[in-house]
Amino acid sequence: MSREDGRRKIEWAKDHMPLLERLRVEFLRDRPFAERRIAMSIHLEAKTACLALLLRDGGADVWVTGSNPLSTQDDVAAAVGAEKGISVHARHGVTEDEYARHLREVLDSSPHLILDDGGDLVEMLHGDGLGDVLGGCEETTTGVARLRARARAGTLRIPMFAVNDARTKHLFDNRHGTGQSVWDAIMRSTNLLVAGKDVVVAGYGWCGRGIALRARGLGARVTITEVDPVKAIEAWMDGFAVAPMREAIRTADMVVTATGCTDIVAGDVLAAAKSGVLLVNAGHFNVEVSVRDLAASARTSRTVRPGIVEYELPDGRRLNLLAEGRLVNLALGDGHPVEIMDISFALQALTLRHLAERAPLRPGLYAVPRSIDERVARMKLDALGVSIDDLSDAQRAYLGTSSSEGTSTDDEPLPVQS
Repeated sequence: MSREDGRRKIEWAKDHMPLLERLRVEFLRDRPFAERRIAMSIHLEAKTACLALLLRDGGADVWVTGSNPLSTQDDVAAAVGAEKGISVHARHGVTEDEYARHLREVLDSSPHLILDDGGDLVEMLHGDGLGDVLGGCEETTTGVARLRARARAGTLRIPMFAVNDARTKHLFDNRHGTGQSVWDAIMRSTNLLVAGKDVVVAGYGWCGRGIALRARGLGARVTITEVDPVKAIEAWMDGFAVAPMREAIRTADMVVTATGCTDIVAGDVLAAAKSGVLLVNAGHFNVEVSVRDLAASARTSRTVRPGIVEYELPDGRRLNLLAEGRLVNLALGDGHPVEIMDISFALQALTLRHLAERAPLRPGLYAVPRSIDERVARMKLDALGVSIDDLSDAQRAYLGTSSSEGTSTDDEPLPVQS
């Protein structure tokens, strides 16, 4: 596919992202990132290209790389890389060494602001030196978990905003975005029916909730596996079966992992899997389904469809792995729906603006200000043509709130969690 194909994809996305278009007018006027360099590690496709263009229009010099070796769309990378003020260091199907080199190349720009997806850019930054970095934001569950680990250890040396924890991110992006895009990628790559299948979803966080909800809507029988007893009860009361993975996989036609943890489907769990099962990962890194254990236990492997490798075990069972165990909705699909990412990227852009205007902040993990979260929600309601009620002064007094609540810019790092 050509650069022109990528440009058309970007234009299609832009036409369905009214929040970013509204911010574009504001950013062109205010130039909040003038003389700032922004380094982005992100799944590079049409919607993220729109975000890069928005930050450029806000005055930034933008350097972009991919956050997953299989999620970059080369036609989009070529199109956005041809734009003035944007430097792209990414391509589809890079090796691990090339992936690391591209991360390093965007950090060589001496960025002032970081926009990370999964935490690899921040990890490398801490190893290579902080330079001119004022701080950044992280949009994934996995990346925020890595930041919390650094905060607990006292090794987080820059201010980072946990964008994933904002309500307008995890309630919509993680649930509705992941829920739809994962099944879009599975159905597109397998051409198989979901109705009537036994589906196991590992993890009942916001992503797992969305995946399970959409699987049920497509007619599947859904079982949840969990380690958190509260989430397990929640899944049960939401109407799903709950079981340990070692039991659930025995009858599973499809297993989708969404935990952010390693070795969810590995070792003796693989030994219990039913022949023909589809093994799918919806977590950020390719560690949830053990490719190592699959390869070690198989006598042969072959590609049966683009993006699907079949492993045949000595007893004749055949286990099918999608997208090398990587993030399926971007490795074998187009990622989240455009309208969902319009919300998430508006939140990202406004959080980066807040950081640029508030810097310097002391190192730590910060919550997105409530005022930004609510502004994005109101922008989305406006775009939908939906109006809601406002509290009267008497109602605010009754609740003990004020009209200015949530608009403070007194940023303080989040408490370190054990």
